[in-house]
Amino acid sequence: MTPSDGTAPRAFETAAALDTWLTTHSTPEHPLQGGLWVKVAKKGSGTPSVTAAEVNDVALCHGWITGQRKGLDATYYLQRITPRRPGSLWSMVNVRRVAELTTEGRMLPSGLAEVDAAQADGRWAAAYESQRNAEVPDELTAALEENPRARAAFDRLGRTERYQVMLGLLRARTSRNRAAQVVAVIRELSERR
Repeated sequence: MTPSDGTAPRAFETAAALDTWLTTHSTPEHPLQGGLWVKVAKKGSGTPSVTAAEVNDVALCHGWITGQRKGLDATYYLQRITPRRPGSLWSMVNVRRVAELTTEGRMLPSGLAEVDAAQADGRWAAAYESQRNAEVPDELTAALEENPRARAAFDRLGRTERYQVMLGLLRARTSRNRAAQVVAVIRELSERR
């Protein structure tokens, strides 16, 4: 199966094999613009394969990012990795992982350049929390207290839905954007039945 973007998925037995492939096929002078679909063997398949965590680590080391994941067959699923776009947001999960990879001496110049750019323009400090660690921002809590209908709708949401509702606010980098996100969340929740 070839994904709809026309790129053929590639399987790698180890993280080292993926790292070598990226080093060879995506250089600063000739970056692999479209990214890569990596075939990751499902647990219990018995197929030697790079793991999802290893794919993420290798991507970070090269200044890339993991993206869409989708099923392929009984043995594999696909994990998309692409060069990080200018201005792309960072998650706290990846910020913490980069610190570990740096300590281990695994970060490459291309990965460190992406970190430096994010630190320089504020994206690093504004990294958003994962669903597991995200807390309701204070400004949303205050707005929910002022709108009982929105509060009731929010209280009915499961953890995943709450995170989806809050994600725009968690990713907002300026106070103006955060305020606009709070208004949008309250409006959306108020319209729910």
